[in-house]
Amino acid sequence: MNWDRIQGNWKQVTGKAKTQWGKLTDDDLDVISGQRDQLAGKIQERYGIAKEEAEKQLDEWQSKATDSWFTKS
Repeated sequence: MNWDRIQGNWKQVTGKAKTQWGKLTDDDLDVISGQRDQLAGKIQERYGIAKEEAEKQLDEWQSKATDSWFTKS
């Protein structure tokens, strides 16, 4: 799934992001607002990891994204 789709539906996927990266706060996710580079930076900051590792985690998370993430409950 491409990042534009995730960004466009950010409010629906913030729960998935919090599940993956529990150290991110609601405020972090609001500020990030679907911007991939900002999300990578916050992951680096909160988890004390290198940029490459944060990008790797984001790539894996993005590859798991499915249409079911965007369905309304």
